Amino acid sequence: MGSGEERVALLDGSRGEEEELESGLGLGLVQRSWIESKKLWRIVAPAIFSRVVSYSMNVITQAFAGHLGNLELASITIANTVVVGFNFGLMLGMASALETLCGQAFGAKKYHMLGVYMQRSWIVLFLCAVLLLPLYFFATPILILTGQPPELAEQAGTVSMWFIPLHFSFVFIFPLQRFLQCQLKNSVNAIIAAISLVVHLFVTWLFVSKLQFGLIGTTVTLNFSWWVGAFCQFGYVACGGCPETWKGFSMEAFTGLWEFLKLSAASGVMLCLENWYYRILILLTGNLKNAEIAVDAISICMNINGWELMIPLAFFAGTGVRVANELGAGNGKGARFATIVSVVTSSVIGLFFCLLIMALHDKFAFIFTSSSVVIEAVDKLSLLLAFTILLNSIQPILSGVAVGSGWQAMVAYVNIGTYYLIGIPLGILLGWIFNLGVMGIWAGMITGTAVQTLILAFITIKCDWEKEALIASARMEIYGSSDKP
Repeated sequence: MGSGEERVALLDGSRGEEEELESGLGLGLVQRSWIESKKLWRIVAPAIFSRVVSYSMNVITQAFAGHLGNLELASITIANTVVVGFNFGLMLGMASALETLCGQAFGAKKYHMLGVYMQRSWIVLFLCAVLLLPLYFFATPILILTGQPPELAEQAGTVSMWFIPLHFSFVFIFPLQRFLQCQLKNSVNAIIAAISLVVHLFVTWLFVSKLQFGLIGTTVTLNFSWWVGAFCQFGYVACGGCPETWKGFSMEAFTGLWEFLKLSAASGVMLCLENWYYRILILLTGNLKNAEIAVDAISICMNINGWELMIPLAFFAGTGVRVANELGAGNGKGARFATIVSVVTSSVIGLFFCLLIMALHDKFAFIFTSSSVVIEAVDKLSLLLAFTILLNSIQPILSGVAVGSGWQAMVAYVNIGTYYLIGIPLGILLGWIFNLGVMGIWAGMITGTAVQTLILAFITIKCDWEKEALIASARMEIYGSSDKP
């Protein structure tokens, strides 16, 4: 961690430029935008790298499994996407409560509380992980109930059991990532992600190609690599990397757990509702008549969308940290300006990819398939994909503002209304009643996302940022913050 003067500069460096901005000087606005952009990209750039690396580790695992056979590939894909993916989304969301609390505590210079909050998150996530274990033990009957073939469901259930160590790694690695991220140490996360990727490549080659351990060996490699990341992060924190924010294990972590649990649950519900939304699109598409081509086409589009989504998700993290830091420091105007810079930057990037998809509408599917029928189907969906990418360049950033401000419970209600009471019913109506097929389903769900984005934009625009700064200060007291080191 840098010197005290460096941290003050990070949080207060734009105070002088704010006076120039308020006086109406264009140069002041440019300077302040540049300063804010540097702070933002210090978080966003390593976050993009870390997310791409994590995504790549799953791809590598599935690629090695694919060389074992079609059933093995399908088994590990189903286990990783359905069983692990469900728990991943929930626990990742619950860990996001730290983005509110650690970010605001760091901005308020209550540095020792970051370590206490992280320990509370470990406790809450561990209890959650234990409660979620039946999903692994009963994965086979659950998958059979969803319509999976018995042979596939049985093997995927076996694979799921071997993913339990991976499941418990989420308990530690998600809070550690956010703990480091909130004190502007995202570069540490990126370096450790790179180490984990190298380890994963070597261990996968050793266990699968060299030692011929088969499907179980492939599963074990992912467990091993994620735990390497968790131990590296904790080693960095505990061995002096964060001397002011990590004071060792504390009994204070066991106080205020109920309030912490409520915020964690709200964060988990908020992000899970978003995480599951477009997974439902593929599920609904699979129930159409003659769905094979439609599922292939929508899967290609969702892969492209998921790839590009790593960038807005990094901005989600960066925005949450910047807004929380400024609110914790009592700088409501700084939080507002950080929001504006982040939304504009992400929107420009999203517009670029939107135009790129429209320009390559009949070509980008060649990355995944040579089937002329599937390529034609993807071509028809390209306009919807482009619009989805554009929306996704704004919506996650507004969600990041919500996390940084502590609005998770309110946004969870917004997500339920717009996604599940507007988007999905409208998609079903257009897809089945009006016989528009996959285009109707997707168009309906995009409408839900658009409505949600408009509501979040309205809430953000109407926000009283000075009041939010006072609320952040009060939140520090509610969650047990103190001035003692």
